[in-house]
Amino acid sequence: MFKIKNAELIKEISGEAKIFPKYTTQIINLANQNSQGTRPKVVGQLSELIQECPHKEYSKWKEWYLQKQPKAIDNATDKIFPMIEELKKAINQIDKNMVREWVKDLVIDKTFIGLKFQEAILKRVAKLKKTTYKLSNPQEESKGIDGFIGDVPVSIKPITYKTKNMLSEKIEVKFIFYDKKKDGINVDISELEN
Repeated sequence: MFKIKNAELIKEISGEAKIFPKYTTQIINLANQNSQGTRPKVVGQLSELIQECPHKEYSKWKEWYLQKQPKAIDNATDKIFPMIEELKKAINQIDKNMVREWVKDLVIDKTFIGLKFQEAILKRVAKLKKTTYKLSNPQEESKGIDGFIGDVPVSIKPITYKTKNMLSEKIEVKFIFYDKKKDGINVDISELEN
């Protein structure tokens, strides 16, 4: 068993290893998510393009891609960089009091509301399925389980969770999705039907 670090992997494959200052890639990633700078309509459908490319080595892929999508890198940069400027402005507005308010909102308000949402959803789904429900214990929570419908473990997530490709967690249970609306929440239990 051995490990190849990401930087080493990139260097092995491309012959290049880009070094960025600490935290900068996290900020650029956030700006990219907000601006959608590397979406297929901007840079092309990369998974298809890499298959379409007749070359297997990095330098030829790079050359081929840049010929096929000559404006993609500049277009993506032009979408992302203004968001970086907006993030700079936002960062300058953050003071200790704002961080304290954010922590309070997350730890106290959103936790309470989120857990009550979960219980309300579990209760309603159990009623629809003519069974029982229970909230998870801390050990079950650590596995991504929010509760049980009968004996089926479930994870309750906002509908936006489906679109967050960056999430690294892997939860091996059925999902119940909800979408908050002005007049309540829409609940999707389609995964429980399978």
